[in-house]
Amino acid sequence: MRNPADRTDTTRAHAARVYDYILGGEDHYPVDAEAGDAMCRHWPALPVHMRENRRFMHRAGDFLAREKGVRQFLDIGAGLPTSPNLHEVVQGVAPESRVVYVDNDPVVLAHADALLDSSPEGATAYVDADIRNPDAVTRNPGVRELLDLDQPVGLMVIGVIHFIRPPEDLPLVRRLLEPLPSGSYLAMTIGTGDFAPEQVGRVAEEYERQNMPMVLRDLPTATSFFDGMHLVEPGVTQAHKWRPGAGQLDVDDRDVAMYGAVAYKP
Repeated sequence: MRNPADRTDTTRAHAARVYDYILGGEDHYPVDAEAGDAMCRHWPALPVHMRENRRFMHRAGDFLAREKGVRQFLDIGAGLPTSPNLHEVVQGVAPESRVVYVDNDPVVLAHADALLDSSPEGATAYVDADIRNPDAVTRNPGVRELLDLDQPVGLMVIGVIHFIRPPEDLPLVRRLLEPLPSGSYLAMTIGTGDFAPEQVGRVAEEYERQNMPMVLRDLPTATSFFDGMHLVEPGVTQAHKWRPGAGQLDVDDRDVAMYGAVAYKP
């Protein structure tokens, strides 16, 4: 395999590393810190927004493992490892759970070992693949080896789809879902400018300037990703309002620019 360092461009900001920087991580470069600082100047609530996106992932994973009995998870665009990771959440409920992380970022690849600290009863794996080629994801030997696609899978598409422009976006999600059996679930977060349009719009412009174009979607467009599926209550809502835990509703709506939902594949 090609050394991940050979693919790392330290002269340009990268979304996963900017995310890491804003959340207080250590796996980023000065260019990512500069980009993150610029974005936070445009919207000081950005760290709150990013934390709520990750908390949604924790709650959705816990819900699927605890209440729906899902024991297999496919995490698309896993990003840099930040504890608790998805496998820590779901294996904390059901130690036998299996989790496959998918990302094509070389920095994530270099830190993949941190994602693979599974419980003895379960299993985790990292697959180097790109969401823009969903068939390569679902047909990947690493995915097929760890996940039984005759059994329900929790497909996690968290904080990713706003980097995929139309008309690619909807078909990509459909193709990821297609090989998964009935009884599988889709958990997604989807960036929006509905609640702080001016500030979030400036952040999107900064991403564009940093060669990381992103798309913000309104509620009807966000909901369309779940067409043909059965939405779990409360449906598509701001990420911090989806089955909130203690203290979640203390967050100002204007500080969260992400819709979140979980849906069942019939």
